[in-house]
Amino acid sequence: MNTLANYFNGGLSFADMAAASVEHGALFAAQRERAIVPDDLLARTQALTAPLHLLVISEDWCIDSQSTLAAVAALADRAGNLDLRIVGRDANPELIDAHLTNGTARSVPVVIVLDADFTELAWWGPRPAPLQQRVSTEWKALEKPERNKEIRRWYAIDKGRTTLTEMVALLERVAAIQPASAIAAS
Repeated sequence: MNTLANYFNGGLSFADMAAASVEHGALFAAQRERAIVPDDLLARTQALTAPLHLLVISEDWCIDSQSTLAAVAALADRAGNLDLRIVGRDANPELIDAHLTNGTARSVPVVIVLDADFTELAWWGPRPAPLQQRVSTEWKALEKPERNKEIRRWYAIDKGRTTLTEMVALLERVAAIQPASAIAAS
């Protein structure tokens, strides 16, 4: 049986995932080079007292993964109290099935927040809430190529800010509910 620690320890760093992606590696690398972590979000993340692991379920062909993972990796790289690893959705059906979007969809990326003991605290995904709202309402009737064009445009304008804002808020919520003994032990 795979544990969350096993998934995490068997996962790839962002750089290794990008290097392993034949078709999309250059895109991921370029996205990471351009990823900016706003100072306010970095400070809020660095203020968290316990180190956290971020286990990401992804696939390199996914527009949402291509558009969000670089920003999350940049946050983990800069914060110092986050460690990030990425595993494939298709290679880990039991892991994605435990983190379905709306209880039915194997949508990625999914970022699972783990404590120092690899206990799951929460998860985020597959895309920022304002974008998901637009996809499920006004863009729902669009043909897939047109909808994807709108999604890419939204991400290009947002530059990862909404993803990082939601991620940091989630990290703050889980840090606030961790028992003091767990924080002291880390």
